Order: sequence, then structure tokens, then C-alpha cells
Amino acid sequence: MKLNIGGEEKKEGWKILNIQKKPHVDFIGDISDLGQFEDNSIDEIYASHVIEHVPQKKIKQTFEGIFRVLNQNGKVYISVPDMDILCTIFIDPKAPIKVKHHVMRMMFGGQTDDFDFHYYGWNIEFMKNTLSAAGFKKLERVKSFSLFKDTSEFAPYGSPISLNVIGYK
Repeated sequence: MKLNIGGEEKKEGWKILNIQKKPHVDFIGDISDLGQFEDNSIDEIYASHVIEHVPQKKIKQTFEGIFRVLNQNGKVYISVPDMDILCTIFIDPKAPIKVKHHVMRMMFGGQTDDFDFHYYGWNIEFMKNTLSAAGFKKLERVKSFSLFKDTSEFAPYGSPISLNVIGYK
């Protein structure tokens, strides 16, 4: 099975896990508790702009849970707002206030509903350390996954604002 966590786009070969009941969602649940899935039962996990919504105290268990459910050659695709890029835009003295406000919302979440809050800010160093601590053997940073039409390729100010990585079990 391939699992798109937090997704909404229906795609052949993929199931969707979402914290909210929406069209095309196959499983209701939270990425920080993948207890409804067996060990080594998932080939690939895709999580675009989901991990930053996990409270800091649940980060370790979340990544360990992802590692647990992935099969022996499994991989996880993770896209998160890249704090290094967002901070660079935010502190640019030439950036208009409207841009800075938009960047701030990308940092802390749009806060449009009870789930749209960011609890953790990611950069490549944090991601490498966290994936490694959970047992992942290799991490690859990529420009694009080319899997779904989502925020992973969002580039409102020229360059993408997302950190896109693939973790290999």
C-alpha cells in the first residue's frame, strides 16, 4: 500500500489518511498515531505539509511510527516549510509587509481551522537528525516529488518555500 497522509487528491495506487473526514479519504487518523496500520505494511508514505502540524513532544514517536509501518525497502516523502528559506524572506528589508505577513503564516500555519497550526519549524539539519534517530538509513533532498499537486512545489516569491526530502528505511 502507498499512503498519502494529509492529502485530498485521489490518485491510482494511493490511499489517503487525513485527520478530517473529506472526499476520497480512506482512513481517518493522525500522523502521530499510525496504530491502525500493521508493522512493515506500507511501501511508501507521502506527507506534504503535515509534519509541521505535529506537536514537538510527539515528533519522536511520529517518525518512529512512520519507520515502523514502512516495509523493508520503504520510503517516506516529506515536504515541510523550509525555515531557512522563510526566515531569509522574512528578514529581507526589501520585502513588503504583505509578503512578510504571508511568510509568517507559512511559518506558524494559516490558522483557518483547529488543525491549521504549525508546532515545529524544520530545516535540513533538523530533518536529517530526526530521520536518522528514527532509524532511516538515507535521506535525499529533492526539488520536487512530481507525485501530487500540492504545496510541496509552492514558490510564491520565485523559489520554492518547501524542504522536500525522501527518507529510505
